[in-house]
Amino acid sequence: FWRGYNNTYRYKRCKKMYALVDCNNFYVSCERLFQPHLAGKPVVVLSNNDGCVIARSDEAKALGLVMGTPAYMNEKMFKEYGIKIFSSNYTLYGDMSDRVMKTLKTFAPKMELYSIDEAFLDLSELKYADLYELGIKLRTTIIKNIGIPVSVGIAPTKTLAKMANRYAKKNFKDIGVYAAAPGNALDEMMENTLEADICGIGNRYTTLL
Repeated sequence: FWRGYNNTYRYKRCKKMYALVDCNNFYVSCERLFQPHLAGKPVVVLSNNDGCVIARSDEAKALGLVMGTPAYMNEKMFKEYGIKIFSSNYTLYGDMSDRVMKTLKTFAPKMELYSIDEAFLDLSELKYADLYELGIKLRTTIIKNIGIPVSVGIAPTKTLAKMANRYAKKNFKDIGVYAAAPGNALDEMMENTLEADICGIGNRYTTLL
């Protein structure tokens, strides 16, 4: 047995367990590392040639800035709210990603790189580890050693792990970790997740479901 996201939940452990680790607002977080005074302020990163918005801080999201919109369409909002704008710096982002991924490899025997800011860890061989505590330690280590905030979702499948990661961001932001093994925690997550928010399900499948 292992502990879930708090002491009230305990579950029978599954044979397969995965963690999806996702860097929060990755490009923005990289820029803030070198300008820490921007913490808590709206920040965006633009695509090549400063064409479109490709990353937003939580503060920018709260203002209604939409991912992928052309920068010129947001110029009025940029000025009105004093939003800090950065041109994309892929050399920096690649270097920071490499540091994060190397750190993740020290926590599990198997890792699958999913994108520049996401990776799956196969935790199945960690039979006696408290996976929730492992998620907390993983998140704390990356923040302390690298300075990039991450969220961790733990579950029996990769799709559920990605759902758990999203659920952690939306509902346990301060903790940043959600463990969704079969039991109350998994049921809670499923009941509070819309079909459209499941990875791989688009508008047509949402309508069908």
